[in-house]
Amino acid sequence: MAPSRIDAKTRETAKRLRLDQTKGEKLLWRALRELKTDGIHVRRQAPIGPYVADFVIFSRKLVVEIDGDVHGLPEQQEHDRLRDDWLRSQGFDVLRYSALDVEENLEGVVLDIRRKLGLA
Repeated sequence: MAPSRIDAKTRETAKRLRLDQTKGEKLLWRALRELKTDGIHVRRQAPIGPYVADFVIFSRKLVVEIDGDVHGLPEQQEHDRLRDDWLRSQGFDVLRYSALDVEENLEGVVLDIRRKLGLA
């Protein structure tokens, strides 16, 4: 087996984040696990290079992010832009949803993701 390109610190961060999910992440995770019936495997808090994605579907090269209030801060927006640019350079599409949208419109968010995957 080839050695992983994910460093130990990123792996540890992913593990910690899986144990400390936000309300929106918990809600969306429950819904995204249902994609298994469509043959889609979703991973949560998955390391990708130097980053940890909230949710990723490696087979479709799709990252789904849930943005809380902190993502409205200018420095966080710049970090998100650089991160998204890097993920796209690796061939990933990135979908972002606000935590509020996930909590208030979970069905609509899931439908949007299913459409992106060609399932709706």
